[in-house]
Amino acid sequence: MSGAGVASRTAEPVSLPAELPVRLYMRALRQYHKLIDLKRLSSKDKVAVPSKEEERWRSKDEGALFKRWRRTPAPVDSTPNTATSTPSAQPSELLKFLAINALELSAPASDALLKSRSSEWFQLAGHPGSLAPAGPGTVWKRRAAGDHPSHNPERDTYEALAACPHMRGVIPRYYRELEYGGERFIELQDLLHGFRDPHVMDIKMGTRTFLEDEVSNAHARGDLYEKMVRLDPNAPTETEHLARAVTKLRYMQFREERSSSAEQGFRIEAVKLPGQPPLTDLQNVREPHQLAATVARFLGKDERARRAIAARLREIRDQFERSDFFKTHEIVGSSIFIIYDDERVGAWLIDFAKTRRIPGGAYVNHRAPWQQGNHEEGFLYGLDRLIHTIETAKLPAQGEEAATEPDVLR
Repeated sequence: MSGAGVASRTAEPVSLPAELPVRLYMRALRQYHKLIDLKRLSSKDKVAVPSKEEERWRSKDEGALFKRWRRTPAPVDSTPNTATSTPSAQPSELLKFLAINALELSAPASDALLKSRSSEWFQLAGHPGSLAPAGPGTVWKRRAAGDHPSHNPERDTYEALAACPHMRGVIPRYYRELEYGGERFIELQDLLHGFRDPHVMDIKMGTRTFLEDEVSNAHARGDLYEKMVRLDPNAPTETEHLARAVTKLRYMQFREERSSSAEQGFRIEAVKLPGQPPLTDLQNVREPHQLAATVARFLGKDERARRAIAARLREIRDQFERSDFFKTHEIVGSSIFIIYDDERVGAWLIDFAKTRRIPGGAYVNHRAPWQQGNHEEGFLYGLDRLIHTIETAKLPAQGEEAATEPDVLR
């Protein structure tokens, strides 16, 4: 579909979404009206020279301007109307169109937007610089390094899960893939948007957080031996000390065993508490009592948040087990992202750069121990343990309990 029908203008107002800054809204609306006028002229067989703005927007990836807002063609209303007007057909779709296109006017994020959102947006974990706030309620995530140009596992996974009736409610909303400045990004829901000074926790899931093909090379490497010794001089065996080299598999398993991943099936990557900088140096949080203490610190005295988070995680687990997608895919290196403030609670499944289809039509249950070739990664085993840890962590003595449960965001 190369274009949408010409939209008529009426006096019916369109309510302004609270999260969309007026400046961006009005700029997008003006550009939209310009294009309506151009389409109207062309529909009357008049010659119209495309403006620079139209050429710029049409040059975007896949003709994004007209493809992102689709509607049934409507006849042009020739009746004069002197009232201040905006397009009225499908107002919710129009607002979505305006919101998405407003992002392009400041992509990936203007200095003013970054400044205005600096108090509410941060990257808690992951590769530095891999995320950037793109606009009201969205972020851009950079394509994983090393991906083949024609193969983007994270994009493919988000598109598949967004179409899955079981999983679309437990992942960030996925909008599109795009190119900017010679790099590829995917645009996702900003999970922090709308929260006020929240508690945030990023939890890496699974007993194995590396792909099988990452450790298929059995060649022993000196650089990995040096890394191991720096972390723990007593970790290498006598044979490894003599060879001064270890295999990639040995090193990766050593890293998993140093955290809680190998035994518990999850590890706490980072925690952000209100008014404090993120806690990211959590490699030594390994034992069950340490995990429980970290969770208790995260929850503080908020029993209502604990109950809502546990319920949401059980919902994620239930939907995960219902999904046909996860029966045939290994979910390596994915995370559970938990947020709550005084009013709301949210938890989502994120990060799919290492999600892969199981070869040969095999199935996985996500709880069995990993052996080379079986593609089990322990995601559900870890989620079982995480839910148990949250439900049983001993919280500090609390005062009056809130009368109502917090809203659980999806």
